Amino acid sequence: MNFTSSGAFLSRLRTAFPDREFIMRSQGQVRFIHVSSRVQMAAAGAATALLAVWLGTIGTAAVARIYADHEQAALLNREAAVAKSESRVQAYRDNISETTADLARRQQFIEQMVEAHIGDLPDDKKAGETVSDSSGEAAKTVRKISAVLPEARGLAEVEAEQLAFVERLTRYADRRSASASAAIRKLGLNPNAIIANSSGAEGGPLMRLATSADGSLDPRFQRMGVSLARMDALENGLASIPQVRPAHVAYVSSSYGYRADPFTGAAAFHAGLDFPGPRGSAIYAAAKGTVSFVGRRSGYGNCIEISHGNGLMTRYGHLSGFKQTHVGERVDAGTVIGAMGSTGRSTGPHLHFEVRVNGRPVNPRPFLEAARNVQQKDS
Repeated sequence: MNFTSSGAFLSRLRTAFPDREFIMRSQGQVRFIHVSSRVQMAAAGAATALLAVWLGTIGTAAVARIYADHEQAALLNREAAVAKSESRVQAYRDNISETTADLARRQQFIEQMVEAHIGDLPDDKKAGETVSDSSGEAAKTVRKISAVLPEARGLAEVEAEQLAFVERLTRYADRRSASASAAIRKLGLNPNAIIANSSGAEGGPLMRLATSADGSLDPRFQRMGVSLARMDALENGLASIPQVRPAHVAYVSSSYGYRADPFTGAAAFHAGLDFPGPRGSAIYAAAKGTVSFVGRRSGYGNCIEISHGNGLMTRYGHLSGFKQTHVGERVDAGTVIGAMGSTGRSTGPHLHFEVRVNGRPVNPRPFLEAARNVQQKDS
């Protein structure tokens, strides 16, 4: 641009932005504000620059969104291609050594993920354990396959690693089952009854995982499925056993068993524990379960009952309120379910707490006294 055209351009700008003078009145005073054409042009330029930046940002975001959508579509297409069985067969044919390395990396990843979530799996073997040890036979298999089909040695080694991993995981599950069984027996309950009352299929997905091409099932995988199912049933049953004090009070005012009735003075059987405390103080679920009753019962006043499975139920009586607890609600151990009161046959604010097995009352004290130990597991 030459000087002549530049001067003409500036002249047109001054015409578009002439000097302006504004009059402002404030508190009886008059002020004059002068805005030159140069200041107006600078402000207009700044606004134009900001608009350009904003439009550029919007455009960049739109392009990034389109690119991300394109990348996601491409990723889904690649996943679909990898999932096809034909591609896996071709991979085995093209390069068995590369496929073997890929399987080995996957096996390592699976082991790392399992140990990250559940801890180290045991390598040692303890007396009395019935888990198989296939390490010797697996090593022999690797040697034989290496002699007959050298290119398949890597696959045989991966299979040996899988079997060792399965046996370690089975040993881990059996030890946790033993720990849970010991804790359940301390509470006077039968672990086998808890397993019998548990629901759910045992090892179905694992059977599909370990089924061979001829439809046979490796017994080591089947054993792992059974051990994991047993561990799950026992630990779920253990978590459903009362383990949280239902009221945060200093002492128990009346124990389980025969006592002098507070109204008649005659000997009478007391089916639970009484926890005295301030009216309105919180009442807690002693274990996880499903609320099976909310309402009034004769003698108990306002009452809540929670079913914990395996024939186990806890009852909370003489409440002043229910904290919006309703039948069918799933609660965890320690959930606030109500408030202490003195409704029903009661001489003052307290919680009457019962534990019942198949409808019959049992002493709650052993459950609560063992609470600090019931969740411990062998390291």
